[in-house]
Amino acid sequence: MRKEIEHILLGKAEAELTSAEKRVLARAHRRQVVSTDAGLEFQADSSPGQRLADSIARIGGSWSFILCFLCFLAAWTIANTVVLVRNAPDPYPFIFLNLILSMLAAVQAPIIMMSQNRQAERDRFMATKDYEINLKAEIEVLALHHKIDEQVLLELRQAREELAALRKDVALLSSQSSTP
Repeated sequence: MRKEIEHILLGKAEAELTSAEKRVLARAHRRQVVSTDAGLEFQADSSPGQRLADSIARIGGSWSFILCFLCFLAAWTIANTVVLVRNAPDPYPFIFLNLILSMLAAVQAPIIMMSQNRQAERDRFMATKDYEINLKAEIEVLALHHKIDEQVLLELRQAREELAALRKDVALLSSQSSTP
């Protein structure tokens, strides 16, 4: 029956199946669950550096970071132009602040790109999981249809046999009643 399902549902021979399809068919055959918490499963395979990149991107891309950084820039500007008019550590045009901002951008941009790459990986992983779950659902529905079809065919055969037996009985009764 499994070979029939593979061929009917997927339209492929066993050698042509992808690893995901083989994994789903094996789990369906063993009546195992395919769905899992994909987020936890994906996180389990991530390295500490990848988790750190995700955290930095999550913080660096938040409104709280932007507002805090705007406050820092305003405080820096006010401190170096108004408060410390004489002997300011970074007088206008704030060359040291520009250096800090450039270094921050130089470090933050690749980290955010790493996190975006991980997000793309996560999306592909989730799409694969969704495909596996949908495939298993299709397999189970097909198996139920097959089972119901077999049951209906069995009932039809039994009804045909009963009908044939009734016809014989009717024919026998009619032949007995027609003979004097």
